[in-house]
Amino acid sequence: MRLDCIFAVLGCAASFALVGCKATPPGKVEAAVVQWTKHTLTVRGTHDKNPIQSTADKIDAGKQAFGFYCVVCHGRDGQNTGVPFAGNMSPPIPSLASAEVQRYSDGQLKWIIENGLSPSGMPASKGILSDDDMWTIVVYLRHLPPAGSLGEPRAYSGEEYEK
Repeated sequence: MRLDCIFAVLGCAASFALVGCKATPPGKVEAAVVQWTKHTLTVRGTHDKNPIQSTADKIDAGKQAFGFYCVVCHGRDGQNTGVPFAGNMSPPIPSLASAEVQRYSDGQLKWIIENGLSPSGMPASKGILSDDDMWTIVVYLRHLPPAGSLGEPRAYSGEEYEK
């Protein structure tokens, strides 16, 4: 048999073997292991204390900083309201009001905002947001409004350029 025929047969066999492969959402055990790993090993800042007091002014400042950097992926309310791709990402973009996210310490949330979270798609904001901005976003994350109460991001509502 010629060498090119052997490669063709092997290529077809590999293609057929891969046809049955597909990504599926993680099971409960796999998800629990990933969450434990992130909360205890991967994400740093566990003991860092937020120097920003949780006042109405600081919550509003956090909401403003969140609006400049986070809204496109997390929605105005931090719960993915109006973000068409949030559930289709792999892994999906979590609601920031979820128990999974709220279990992080303030320092861990700041660390995630600053450094990003690979391979989730969460980008790092180091060099883009100031430390105060990141800490005020954490304050806002602890006081998120009800889901849907702020509407959807203008970028997805079709009102982006309306006056």
